[in-house]
Amino acid sequence: MSAIPSVDLKDFVSGDPKRKEKFVKEIGAAFEDIGFVALSGHFLSDELVEDLYTEIKKFFNLPQETKDKYEIEGIGGQRGYTSFGKEHAKGKKEGDLKEFWHFGQYVEDNPKLEAEYPDNVTVEELPDFNRVGKETYKMLEKTAKYVLRALALHLGLEETYFDDYIKNGNSILRPIHYPPITEEPKNAVRAAAHGDINLITLLMGAHGKGLQVKDHQGNWVDAIAQPDQLMINVGDMLSRLSNNKLKSTIHQVVNPPKELWGTSRYSIPFFMHPISDMPLNCLENCIDEEHPKAFANITAGAYLHERLIDLGLIKK
Repeated sequence: MSAIPSVDLKDFVSGDPKRKEKFVKEIGAAFEDIGFVALSGHFLSDELVEDLYTEIKKFFNLPQETKDKYEIEGIGGQRGYTSFGKEHAKGKKEGDLKEFWHFGQYVEDNPKLEAEYPDNVTVEELPDFNRVGKETYKMLEKTAKYVLRALALHLGLEETYFDDYIKNGNSILRPIHYPPITEEPKNAVRAAAHGDINLITLLMGAHGKGLQVKDHQGNWVDAIAQPDQLMINVGDMLSRLSNNKLKSTIHQVVNPPKELWGTSRYSIPFFMHPISDMPLNCLENCIDEEHPKAFANITAGAYLHERLIDLGLIKK
């Protein structure tokens, strides 16, 4: 049983003020406490989820030399394929035991941002891969918009505070494949302990054990969602903005027991990023005598660049 609270987005969008207020209170309390919730009532259909898993399994099953041609140099892994073991957690030398793909923003009516972001990469061998990826990206982005509206209300802001910052934001959809483990990993795990960089993360595929969250007492807690739920957590950008009122929680994906080493694991996080010039300056109404300002002023773009260097995806 997961210790992560569950919430239902249908409460927030119901049109009933009491249900809406209930959702704001529940998600606000969870994000102040453990920084994670399991969310139902999102905008992904069962059919779309099934289609996406089908397509990403096809991609990761392609020959290695085929996948390698989609690993694009010079863009810090922001689009296309990143091969096994290339990314590591901040402060760790060992690469994580995973390979992954990045879908990025589909910019509308903003030539400046279109020029700023790398182009999405088309997989020629799989005619439905990019279509299904784009549709999933849009539905997760829509879900995230409503979650951020609830959090804006919880923080005492206008409900639509985040809307303009996340429109055409630098968000990433990352299908991950953790391949079967073939030999004793020296110091590596599927994903070493880390905090996310972005505003919030929406995770598909947190069913069954593997994902763990560190609580305030320093204990690792299993985070398990129901099949129809997304696991949603606070990222470091939102933690900075709220002066640590909302907690960005350290989490990891541990290796399975030895008898399950021969199995693959797939998970699909959506990292909700704002546009790069969003200020992450601590909100005035989150600063007081008990909670002095904890972070220097910085923009989202400058902060992302710093963190990609930490992860080994951009060279200094």
